Amino acid sequence: MRKHLFTLLLAAFGIVVTFGQETPVEELDSIVITSSRIDLPFKENSRTIQVITAAQIEQAAVTNMADLLQQVAGVDIRRRGVYGSQADLYIRGGGFDQTLLLIDGIKVEDPQTGHHTMNMALPIEVIQRIEIIKGPAARVFGQNAFTGAINIVTKDKTERPVNLGIQGGSFGQKSTSVTASSDVKGSSHIVHYSKILSDGYRYNTDFDNQNVFIKSSFNKNKAPIDLIATFMERKFGANGFYASPSATDQYEETQASLIGLSSRWKLDNWVLKPRIYWKRNQDEYVFVRQDPSIYRNLHISNKIGAEVNAAYSSSLGVTGFGVDIAQVYLSSNNLGDRQRLMTNIFGEHRFEFINDKLDVTPGIALNYFSDFGWHAFPGIDLGYGISDAIKIYANAGLTYRVPTYTDLFYSDPTTLGNENLDPEEAFTQEIGIRFIGDKVRATMAVFNRDSNKLIDYVKENEDDLWQATNIQELNTKGVEISVNYSPEFFGINHNFDLNYNYLDENLEELGQSFSRYSINSVRHQFIATYRAEWFKSFVQTIVYKHAERYEADAYNVLDYMASYDFKNFRLSFIANNILNEEYSETNLVPMPKGNILIGLNYSFL
Repeated sequence: MRKHLFTLLLAAFGIVVTFGQETPVEELDSIVITSSRIDLPFKENSRTIQVITAAQIEQAAVTNMADLLQQVAGVDIRRRGVYGSQADLYIRGGGFDQTLLLIDGIKVEDPQTGHHTMNMALPIEVIQRIEIIKGPAARVFGQNAFTGAINIVTKDKTERPVNLGIQGGSFGQKSTSVTASSDVKGSSHIVHYSKILSDGYRYNTDFDNQNVFIKSSFNKNKAPIDLIATFMERKFGANGFYASPSATDQYEETQASLIGLSSRWKLDNWVLKPRIYWKRNQDEYVFVRQDPSIYRNLHISNKIGAEVNAAYSSSLGVTGFGVDIAQVYLSSNNLGDRQRLMTNIFGEHRFEFINDKLDVTPGIALNYFSDFGWHAFPGIDLGYGISDAIKIYANAGLTYRVPTYTDLFYSDPTTLGNENLDPEEAFTQEIGIRFIGDKVRATMAVFNRDSNKLIDYVKENEDDLWQATNIQELNTKGVEISVNYSPEFFGINHNFDLNYNYLDENLEELGQSFSRYSINSVRHQFIATYRAEWFKSFVQTIVYKHAERYEADAYNVLDYMASYDFKNFRLSFIANNILNEEYSETNLVPMPKGNILIGLNYSFL
């Protein structure tokens, strides 16, 4: 069946490229990818980049960013529980420590563990778009962008000045939200607050989450100054989330906050983008919720950073360069008191030849860690525009990740860190083709990643402790195919989205009987989405997801969403896991069976 599915998608891609050559999509054509060091329109990039717009987010059958990213081929979100209380982010078979998350270009990785990456996932109400960069990105962002990076671009304002929302559904879930914005005299402001509660879908999976987001933009018509502040708090029962499935009384509270100040100056051929920021994360873990004295961990990390990115345009092309300096502090009753100085210096140049059809962008990043020294990440991007709609591209680069403090120093009754760990390394190559037409978009990419010294928690026997170890080698090959078709029939806007991802990992070199993370990659991933917009007032979305992991049974999940707009109101209905599929995404944590959520929004004019 999988061979037939792959052949069908490949044939569909060929048909799209052969017969679908029309005027490029206006929306994508106008989007400038800001996560790159050199700002480029979407269609000019020579990498595999996927953009999720605010309009697509609004019509997706989701209420949070974790569920949204599950609809992207090559992105593996492994949830423990629902509503994004705890989820890990993977791209193309990498680990959860190997994907970098950015907010408006600010790197928000956590030095304690990649488990906290999605703590910074913003409410979808304030997201303008999400830029997903797959493949080697270390030369652009430095360490942590081992397999890719995701940049959340936030809104400056909303369409309506005030929006109020309430939701309620299965498992006693209920939520309220308010979003307000203004746009006057060259400045704009947006404020958002939301609170989500649930009794949980099984014992000890209740949660109490809240989000605060503030953004102000000043002097927008000249040299804009953007101020962003966020605070996200999660309190949740963690039945079987960590340790072993039998640990049913675990509990966790996390707090994640960010304050950033940035600007953009344009002087003749120069563009300068200075930025300063402070990011904080607090994690409290209790092994037995009813008696915290049995085992409790408290970790508090702070990151203070400053960076300047610059781009210079000349007759020879565009040169991008800059420097990023950050100091990290960690205070922990388990990991100790730690600090680390990080410096990233980068440079790249984009050449264009053959009437701008051929682009070549070599670049390099020099990365310094006070506890690991200097490392260099060279890379190159190549692209050739066959026509206005079709582009072929290739890229290659070295990537790198230093161990987290959990990798190095963590200790509990089941797990041991390893102070002698080496940084992870990989060499990644990718070739792809992209088509952007009026009603059709399609991308196909083939990639290979040769990784060395990967860090995983392994053990020889079932009763042994998990220990952080540099496994020897891991080769990962894969292919991604995405096809989107947006026709209009009888006044109804339709959207068909097909995505397939295949991974082939050479696991023989691991040499261990048990692996906590690496052997759980998604081997086959297929996502099909259908949306219909009826007369701009009624929208329905159906999402089908198929996943087959290396060490787990395949599963199929079907979700449905419908919304109806009338005057200033919007009524929404979401049904998840309609087929009542029994499945887990990580650590044998069972996901809930069929459940529903009903919402009502009111917008002031």
